Amino acid sequence: MDLNYTAQDMAFRQQVRVYLEANLPQDLQSKVLNHLRLSKEDYVRWHKTLAKQGWVAPAWPLEYGGTGWNAVQRHIWEEECGRAGTPTIMPFGVNMVAPVIMAFGNEAQKRYYLPRILNCDDWWCQGYSEPGSGSDLASLKTRAERVGDHYVVNGQKTWTTLGQHADMMFCLVRTDASGRKQEGISFLLIDMHTPGITVRPIITLDEEHEVNEVFLDNVKVPLENLVGEENKGWTYAKYLLGHERTGIAAVGRSKRELLFLKRIALAQHKNGKPLLDDPVFANKVATLEIELMALEVTVLRVVSQEGSKRGPGPEASLLKVKGTEVQQMLTELMLEAVGPYGLPFDPAFLEGQHPHSVAQDDDAAPLAAYYFNFRKTSIYGGSNEIQKNIITQMILGL
Repeated sequence: MDLNYTAQDMAFRQQVRVYLEANLPQDLQSKVLNHLRLSKEDYVRWHKTLAKQGWVAPAWPLEYGGTGWNAVQRHIWEEECGRAGTPTIMPFGVNMVAPVIMAFGNEAQKRYYLPRILNCDDWWCQGYSEPGSGSDLASLKTRAERVGDHYVVNGQKTWTTLGQHADMMFCLVRTDASGRKQEGISFLLIDMHTPGITVRPIITLDEEHEVNEVFLDNVKVPLENLVGEENKGWTYAKYLLGHERTGIAAVGRSKRELLFLKRIALAQHKNGKPLLDDPVFANKVATLEIELMALEVTVLRVVSQEGSKRGPGPEASLLKVKGTEVQQMLTELMLEAVGPYGLPFDPAFLEGQHPHSVAQDDDAAPLAAYYFNFRKTSIYGGSNEIQKNIITQMILGL
């Protein structure tokens, strides 16, 4: 691959940069750049802003409302969004369930759900993990039984990210327990407002309500909400996870955070000199930067192959492993740089309820919570240990 940008690429970058400077609300940008928490309304506002421009789903085909951008343009878009500090477009609809509906859904499902996902008319969540069925997802026990013109679903999902906001859930359920565990799973679209659904918050170490338990007690789901064929859900789940793992790499965001790390390392001093001049710490930062550069090249190689009809292959596991390792290294070095100033954090400050942190160091105050939150990245989307098994089997042939 030629990694040199063409004149057309540079013109596109300038177009994106001008758009973001004109349309990214300053309050949202400030929250992102300063590691403060965003509300549902913040995410929806930015999604709808991009939807009006037609830029909310760069990887979608043009026929469904995509941009028509090539792989390099999509990479430039991500890089510029990272540089500018845009809110994340919630991946559950645009990047996860939508590709499954496009590939395996029927025409009625495409006509109904895809425009709603594009316009953020529905907030989606993911119903995969269960107590005892995380990395070994095929062991899931949530059961769906056909009764007349609907399924009756019973079971429990856990670690459901932002499920408290969700209108819809794409959910893996067991519809046949007679064969291999992977062969009896189906992929359902479940209205979260259906009677029998209970969402219970899980408050994490950073005092954030981001994840939930979801209980399904005799929940009726119309048969038309089955995606593809019954008992073929494992195939669709793997397809979806490939798209999720590609997005987890988040190169643009990590490049922005690397600049933040360097800035705070210059502001902190050790033995009378900026911490970034300390050879031991500087070596850690340099090692991280090299890893990030290698990740970026790998992302470009993988995304450039997505013009084919197939979904992301096992290469997505490489991106998932290395991307999350880079993200965790960034948060570790940030905390190391600020030292004890990173210990206290004030949830009210993180939610923008008062202008300054209790420690009077607004850069350092969110970093403990930020660090804690990023411990999960090596687990979700399929744990890194499982991804290494996939790489061993499917790429190395071992």
